[in-house]
Amino acid sequence: MKIVVLGTAGYHPNETRDTSCIMIPELGFVLDAGTGMHRLGKLLVGDTLDIFLSHAHLDHVFGLTFLLGISVTRSLRRITVHGIGATLQAIDRHLYSEALFPVRPNFNMQAFSTDPFTVGDCRITPMPLAHPGGSIGYRFDWPTKSLAYVTDTIAHVDADYVARIRGVDLLIHECNFRDEDREWAIKTGHSCTSDVARVAAKAEVGRLLLTHFSPLETSSDPIGIEQARAIFARTELAFDGMTLEF
Repeated sequence: MKIVVLGTAGYHPNETRDTSCIMIPELGFVLDAGTGMHRLGKLLVGDTLDIFLSHAHLDHVFGLTFLLGISVTRSLRRITVHGIGATLQAIDRHLYSEALFPVRPNFNMQAFSTDPFTVGDCRITPMPLAHPGGSIGYRFDWPTKSLAYVTDTIAHVDADYVARIRGVDLLIHECNFRDEDREWAIKTGHSCTSDVARVAAKAEVGRLLLTHFSPLETSSDPIGIEQARAIFARTELAFDGMTLEF
């Protein structure tokens, strides 16, 4: 199964990174809808689109406004945006208010609780995360593969979500700060390098892909990757346009 990374920054885009958005083209699955959504149209291969939102902060939902152009240029049978009720209500009331965006794209909103649900042959398990205003992580289980997406939270080996992601083939986890900025990570509800690697090691995942980097970090290594690899060797840095098989 192929994953394409469309956006890897948190907070706002910079010269090389759009904000959070990851796609599984063959399924039409999209994880978060940051500004990286502008790359989505050319990758669509089917006629359905399922967008799974972690929360309603703008760096994760602004790309939903791009659905207007996508629905005009591509013939889609169904577009569904999945999220908890409060997230979907905030989007409907604020992002698509007439004062901010005049024409609402045609899509369905599907609210869920924290109970598992299915889309096609995929079992999806939402996971509440600790973050100001709340956030949701996801575990995706197919018959032969598994994936977890965890963003906008404080990584800690004793966090509740760690048990739920145990053994996944690929963990995609935010890493907004370097280790030396741990105080800022805790203050803002985000993660730093070594803490994420410790989570991956404890959860015994197959691979770790780091994303959601501070846009103020403009180097090719925004978080100190070797510190992570010293703890969990199978760690990779995501970049915009990256394609990987899992």
